[in-house]
Order: sequence, then structure tokens, then C-alpha cells
Amino acid sequence: MANPLSSFLRRRKYGDDVIVVSGLPRSGTSMMMKMLDATGLPIMTDHERTADEDNPKGYFEYERVKDLHDETDKSWVREARGRVLKVISHLLGDLPDENFYRVILMRRDFDEIIASQNKMLDSRGEENPIADAEAKEAYIRHLVDVRFMVRKRPNFEMIEVHFTQALEPPRTFATEVNAFLGGTLDTDEMISVVDPELYRNRKADLAKASGSS
Repeated sequence: MANPLSSFLRRRKYGDDVIVVSGLPRSGTSMMMKMLDATGLPIMTDHERTADEDNPKGYFEYERVKDLHDETDKSWVREARGRVLKVISHLLGDLPDENFYRVILMRRDFDEIIASQNKMLDSRGEENPIADAEAKEAYIRHLVDVRFMVRKRPNFEMIEVHFTQALEPPRTFATEVNAFLGGTLDTDEMISVVDPELYRNRKADLAKASGSS
């Protein structure tokens, strides 16, 4: 349980926490955003990227996040205080120091992520320029770097949760996330929006497909 005094001092310094949903592409970040949205938490989104075949429930993104690495004026991130902001894990280190970030890092099997990415690119008529094995190795190194970065920055706290936990079973997953965010969320509402039908490119199915090819 958080120390009330340290929580008070943190809010006095940084204001309300910025809740960040992060992870690699295709790791379940959109699902996590939808779960938090269902609880009534305010989501910072501009609705520029709409739902499609790859994410039929929506993306919940804020386009300006994509420019974090190149922007010099990042004061706009203050607007996310007390709200939920989706930030791809490669951009977590570019968040400014003037806010306190409570990060939910979505994890998913790397082979499933790569298969999902390849399928999405294929549906768009594009090719993945990076070999699967090379991408997997890069992702492993990247997550090590993310954990190291979070440990170094006192204005970051992070929990890692696995995509499959949200589906099998979702209550444990929702309870864990709720506790990390203070324990005041309605976990039943979080669970109600989980759609197991959207769990595609499962590793077991990928193994079967590989064995039959």
C-alpha cells in the first residue's frame, strides 16, 4: 500500500499521475485502454485513428504521442495528468520529467506479436523489412532497456501484465491492474469488455500451422 505522506508529496510536486498504457505494437495496449475506459477513467485520445479490421474495438490513441522523440516542447503532456495516455514502449524514455507516470506495460509472447504485425502489414499490402528472428532479438533487448530506464527515473512506476492473463482468467488480471492504480476501479466493468474472440495469432495455433506447412 502506498505511503499517504509520499503520495501527498508526489502529487504536490507532479500533480495527478499520468496513467500510461504501454507496450510493443500488437501487445494488447488497445484492449487495456478499453478496459480502463470502461471504468470511467478519462482517456486522452483525439480519435484520429479509428477502429479497423486489425483493432475492431478502436485504438484509443493520441496522435501527438508519435512526435515525442522529436518535439522540444512537451508541455502538452501535462494535459494527461489524471488521465490515461497510450504510449508505445519505444517512446517511454521521451516522456518529460515534469510528470509522474504510472505505467502499465503490456507483455505478449514475441512470436505472437510478430505474427500479428506481419498479418497487419500483409492486409495493407506491405512487407516487414525486418526478419522475424532479428525483430524478436531486438524486442528482447528493448524490454531490458525499458526496465532499466524505469528504475533510473524516480517519476516512473511500472507494472508488467501479460496479454493472455486478461483472457485466461481476466479477474486476476483486472484485480492486479486495479491494485496498481489505487484499488478504486470497478473490476467487473473492466472484465465485461474483454473479448476472447480478439485473441488471434495464438502461439499454439502458430505452432500447428508451422507443423502442417
